[in-house]
Amino acid sequence: MDVRTLMRRSATFHAEHTAVIESNRRLTYAEAWTRGLRMANALLELGLEPGDRVGVLEDNTLESVDFFAGTAAANLVRVPLYPRNSPEAHQHMLDHTGCRAVVVSASHAEAIEGMVDQVDSLEHIIVRDEGYESWLAGFSDADPDPVVNADDWFIIRHTGGTTGKSKGVGYTHKTWLDAGRDWFYNFPPVDIGDVCQHVGPISHGSGYLFTPIWLSGGTNLLVPNFDPVEVVETMERENVAYGFLVPAMLNMLAREETVRSRDWSGLKALQIGGAPIADDTALMAREVFGEVLYQGYGQTEAVPITMMGPREWFSTVEGSEPLRSAGRPLPFGDLEIVDPETAAPLPIGSEGEIAIRCDGQMFGFWNDPGATAERMHDGWVLTGDIGRLDANGYLYVLDRKDDMIISGGFNIWPAELENVISSHPDVVEAAVFGVPSERWGESPYAVVTVTEGASVTSEALIELCAEQLGSYKKPAGVELTTDELPKSPVGKLARKSLREPHWVGRDRRVSGN
Repeated sequence: MDVRTLMRRSATFHAEHTAVIESNRRLTYAEAWTRGLRMANALLELGLEPGDRVGVLEDNTLESVDFFAGTAAANLVRVPLYPRNSPEAHQHMLDHTGCRAVVVSASHAEAIEGMVDQVDSLEHIIVRDEGYESWLAGFSDADPDPVVNADDWFIIRHTGGTTGKSKGVGYTHKTWLDAGRDWFYNFPPVDIGDVCQHVGPISHGSGYLFTPIWLSGGTNLLVPNFDPVEVVETMERENVAYGFLVPAMLNMLAREETVRSRDWSGLKALQIGGAPIADDTALMAREVFGEVLYQGYGQTEAVPITMMGPREWFSTVEGSEPLRSAGRPLPFGDLEIVDPETAAPLPIGSEGEIAIRCDGQMFGFWNDPGATAERMHDGWVLTGDIGRLDANGYLYVLDRKDDMIISGGFNIWPAELENVISSHPDVVEAAVFGVPSERWGESPYAVVTVTEGASVTSEALIELCAEQLGSYKKPAGVELTTDELPKSPVGKLARKSLREPHWVGRDRRVSGN
């Protein structure tokens, strides 16, 4: 099976059904696939050949589907760039994947300007400006129908780290389809016409839902910019059934002023992922949207591996805490906790590095054998996340291995503190990281976004942590702000950027007492 053939089949069987919505624009499957064929022929007429890589820098718009369908139809390899990244990051991603062309929306064209002279492989920059529609219409809508094999490369997604150069993770047609299958394994079935809202970029996590929705005859609703007021209005108006949200987005939607007065009876599944979610956010969102929240765990390198629906997430299970977990392993993958140094499996209940082996995993980092050797061990992907499996199979993600704080000989995981701090009603979000300590080597420190007019104090939040986690884990300081906390290009808390000022003048970002 390959993505192109299955997309084409769905476009045939659902020709008159709505495939895409963006703002006030709609396309049927027949219209969307025809535009995709024109894009495929446009790219092939540039001299590109099946298997060549093509970059794209865009927001979620109707034209995004032209590129998604067009590269699939031409058997070209998509290389999504992230709008929040720097031009230097774009250059790196285009360069190390050997992209021969890049398609860019007019609003982001400046970030790509001059790249042809900076990237040896790059030959063409296609800007989607005011002449795009007439340009696209000038190409044939005949199906180029290249040979496509299941093990051909389909997409190269980049890791979303906050430091260092991003690494490319390639998916074949088969691994992309396998990942989509596993995402939807626990979801309610997709009916023809069900709407999936993409408020996050389809270049990232939300993109995993795009293909399964298309293949099932659903409608992909693309939102160019995330605005909580507009999102909840659109969700209700379009009777949205599915969606992917990072916890920060879910938190903002659940706090939107009108959200509790709206009709959410059409919702089937809101998939939450991309970062740990605080208990308070999950419980508040459940109260607002109902029994529709799903949570899974995985990484760009291997995804998904765990999943749980609302009945399990908010249940009481003897010997487990589902609310604090990331769900249980899916039937089509393996998950182990291993020693962070040796990768040897550890007993159930131990804390260690999470290792994954699943159908939707990478074969290695693109053109980076050194990084591949560090992250893969005997066919397992070593995630760099620290976690624990309990006797019932629930996975608890404690934190990133390199974010661990060692204070007085104790291991402290920032996410654990962030969860407690975020449980306070005045808190919107929290970031915890290690700072130097003369006495303990390192101590936790928190930067916390609070609501306007909040009465909570730093001292109260420190005491809350001491009460729930013990005095040795409490933050040495808490900084309050009403500003949004910095995020990585893919929406994760940028702890390292907050931590950096506290380590100025030191040559290592760890400290000992």
